[in-house]
This record gives sequence, structure tokens and C-alpha cells, in this order.
Amino acid sequence: MPPQPPDAPPGATASEARPGRSRHAATRRGRPGPPDPDPHPPATGPSAPPAGAVTAQDPPPAPPPAGPRPRGRDRYFDLLRAIALFRVVFYHLMGWAWLPVVFPSMGVMFALAGNLMARSLAKRPAPAVVRGRVRRLLPPLWLLGAIGVTGMLLGGWGPDDGEAHPVGWWLHLGFWILPLSDPPYGEGLPGVHGLLGAEWTTAIGVPLWYLRAYLWFVFLSPLMLRALRAAPWPTVLAPIALSAALEYGPLSVPYWRVESVLSDMGAFGACWLLGMAHQQGVLRRVPRYAVLSLAPAVGAAGLWHALSDGLRQGHDLDDMPFAQSLWSFATVLILLHISPAWQEWPRRLRRWDGLITLLNSRAVTIYLWHNVCIVLAESLWDHLWDVPALETHAAWLLQSPWPQLPLVWLLTALCVLCFGWTEDLAASRTPRLWPTGDPGAHRSR
Repeated sequence: MPPQPPDAPPGATASEARPGRSRHAATRRGRPGPPDPDPHPPATGPSAPPAGAVTAQDPPPAPPPAGPRPRGRDRYFDLLRAIALFRVVFYHLMGWAWLPVVFPSMGVMFALAGNLMARSLAKRPAPAVVRGRVRRLLPPLWLLGAIGVTGMLLGGWGPDDGEAHPVGWWLHLGFWILPLSDPPYGEGLPGVHGLLGAEWTTAIGVPLWYLRAYLWFVFLSPLMLRALRAAPWPTVLAPIALSAALEYGPLSVPYWRVESVLSDMGAFGACWLLGMAHQQGVLRRVPRYAVLSLAPAVGAAGLWHALSDGLRQGHDLDDMPFAQSLWSFATVLILLHISPAWQEWPRRLRRWDGLITLLNSRAVTIYLWHNVCIVLAESLWDHLWDVPALETHAAWLLQSPWPQLPLVWLLTALCVLCFGWTEDLAASRTPRLWPTGDPGAHRSR
């Protein structure tokens, strides 16, 4: 399981890691009519109280309720999404098992997407919101499929020997159009000699689990929001209970496609719901001491479970759904509870505004293409072994992934230039090659 389309980003300023950025519709103001006469005019004379004074008959003003957060872009969320996306790329290159522990990117990206989804559902009808989220997610996937699947077919990919009938293989190709389950891909196809290693098909296909999980969360969000309003904390904790049931046996699912959907919902559903709860003001009603007491305990349980399951390189939190659910829940709970709600960047972060905006605006593109860029960078880097001096005196350098990191980001930047415009089209914005400014200023009219 890989590590988010950004949103967003897309995180993204435009989209979450998943993808998608809520819009702020302009409010319409009607022309005010003549004021109604006051049936009880204020008292005058020496006995009249001063204006604004609270009299014995007037109750004191009530404090404002703890409702949803104020509208507007939250730069703190943009920062979290950018860090999450960078960590995803870094993790896929390095493969260090402790990186998802230091920062559980996928849980954070799902939480931010859930927050944006709840904000949109509070302003527009549910069918319109769901259609908008799906529309913003699918075009970048379709472009990836048009290029990747075509390459696989040209490479000799065809109906699997494991398929009961070739018709099933063709039907499963439909998941490249609407990824309700994992789309098939040509695992084991040869690479392009000297350019792409044999892992290129896996690099295209494996990360698509995130889009599948995101899509299911989007479809279920109207029901999740209704349940959250009725019973906040039982709803938030229900996905962790689902993950525990799948882990310890009370719930067994024989069909792997259904099991994978339920597994990801159990692992990250609580994070999505925490994002919705944050937008609805639920988290602000929880005392800070309770969060700082509960979250470390839940996180410690998740970390203990991961260590007991043999946490190591090649077998990390992404392979342990129940441990992932606990650790991601604990981390996201703390990050959202301390959220400073920046409407503007703090002075120390203003210099990073363009980069963070770019990562948010192209979160889906970066997520979909960065694995292919890693395979391409590794294949190009291997050519340096043909230089005798480097092989003899700098073998340590050729074996290190660190020099490949700038090359990976350079190739990813080229993918942003070539393919990122699909995110603008999906969001009904004027296409831009390098969106480092406010995306709201480039909307199509």
C-alpha cells in the first residue's frame, strides 16, 4: 500500500491527496427595504440607561456557539498536505519503515479531505458535492490510464490466466474509468531497455488504492456526516472497531476486492471522520487535557501492535491496517486539535508560499506520477555503473538513493508541466502550467 490526489493537494490548494478544494460561492445580498417602525421606542430622558448598557431586564449576551470553523483557506491545512505529499514521495524512494510512524501521510490526507468534504456538504446539496468531488478526481486518472494502459497493451498485456473468462478482464478494465475497486495492470511486463525498469507497471497500478478509498469515502460522506451529527464519537471510532474485527477474526470477507475496500475504510475511516468532526466543531468541545491524554495512549497501542507484528523495512504500517488505524487516529487527533487556523502565512513560512501552493494545486498529479518518476530515475541512475571510475571509487554513491532524490523531483516537475493541467480542467479553472499563485484568481468564468 503506498502512501495525498493531493487532495490536493491535491491537496491541494486545488485538491486534496486526495483531491478537491472546496469553493466559496459569493453570497447574494438583496437590496434592503425600509426599516420597520419600532413598536417599543427607546426611553428618553434622565432615567434612560446609556446605549448598550445591560439592564436588569436584559439577559447578558450569550457566548457564540462552538460551530464550524470560519470559511476561507486554512494555510495550516495547506502546510500539512504539502508535508504529507513530500513524505509520500520520500518514503517511496527510501523505503524506510519508520517514515510512516514519524508522519502518517495517508491518514493526514484523508483527514484533510474529510474536512473539505464536510465544509462543502454544509453549503451545497449532497448530490452536487459528490459529483463535484468525483469530477475533480477522475480526469487525472483517465489521463494516466490512457498512457499507462496503452503502454501495457502494446507490451503484450492481455486477459489473465487467473480470470475465469476473458470477459471478466475486460469488465475489470472499467475500474480505470470509475475506480470502485483496484484497476488491473500488467504486472510482470518487461520494461523499456535502458529507460524504464520492469517495475513500471506496478508503479502505475499500486498507488491507485488511494483513489479507490477516496472515492468510497466521498460516496459515503453524506451518511457519515449525518451519523456524526447524531452520535459524534461512536461514529468516529466505528472504523477502528471495523479494523479490529477484520484483524482479529470476528469479521471475515472471502472476496478480496470487498476485503480491500473494508480494510482501507477501517484503517483510515476514523481520520476522514476526524476531519469532518473538526469542521463541525466537535473537536473544539473536547478539553485539551483529554486529547493530550487519549491520543498518546491510542498511539502507543498502535505502535506496540506494529512492533509486535515485526515492524521493519518492507513490512511497515502500510501492511498493518489495525496498527495504522490506531497510530493515524492518534496523530491526526493531535494535529487537528492544535490547529491554529492560519488565514495568512506566519512570517517564517511566507517564503514557502509558492512551493506549498504548487504542491497543493497538483497533489493528484504528483501522487499518480511520482512512482513512475522513481522507476525512471533509478533506471537512469544505473547507467552510471558503466563508468569504471565511479564503479571503482564511488560505489557507495551509486548505491545511495540520496543523489536520486533531486532527479525524482525534477522528473515529477516535468510530469506536473505535462499532465497537471487536467486538475485545472477538472476543477473548471483556466489551465495553468505552474500554479504557484492563488487558484481562485484563475477560475473560468
